[in-house]
Amino acid sequence: MSLLRFVARSMLASYFVINGIKAIQHPEELVPAAEPVADKVLPLVASTVPESVRGYLPEDTAGLVKLTGALQVLGGLSLATGLGRRCGAGILAATMVPHVLATNPLKGPDKATTRALLSKNVALLGGVLLAAQDTEGKPTLAWRLRTQKQLLAKDAARRKAELERDARGAAEDAARIARRSVRKARKSVEGVLS
Repeated sequence: MSLLRFVARSMLASYFVINGIKAIQHPEELVPAAEPVADKVLPLVASTVPESVRGYLPEDTAGLVKLTGALQVLGGLSLATGLGRRCGAGILAATMVPHVLATNPLKGPDKATTRALLSKNVALLGGVLLAAQDTEGKPTLAWRLRTQKQLLAKDAARRKAELERDARGAAEDAARIARRSVRKARKSVEGVLS
């Protein structure tokens, strides 16, 4: 891994770790902005998950803010350390979606500030989506599976051609032996008849 890549990932991750800690320690500061999204998301999620999982879901907006903060800390540390970094970046992307949805540039008294906030949130979402896709030059699982499939198909075609060639050779040998046997049988019959 290059030093530049590590520094860039750490810089991106630091934003999420700092904001995640802030959300965990002082959720009340973020509740008003999160309230519209929480009012729609929490009932929807509660109605779709199994009963056994519902007990773990936050019941109010403050709980959702804390959960999002904890996920941002976890994802940020994962991205910064490189341990499960693609999964961590995916978690960060998921935590950014409510931020993007909650930022409406057409509402509020200061539309310029709201537009700037929306731009920042979209940029952060794009950054973590890129980080989630970054394989650091290593092939993805999908690429490895596709390549293995192609290699197996080539090997199977080669083996099939070999078997067909061997079968043709065996058939030719059998035909040659049969012709010889017929000739010998004719000679034997001719010798007996003469």
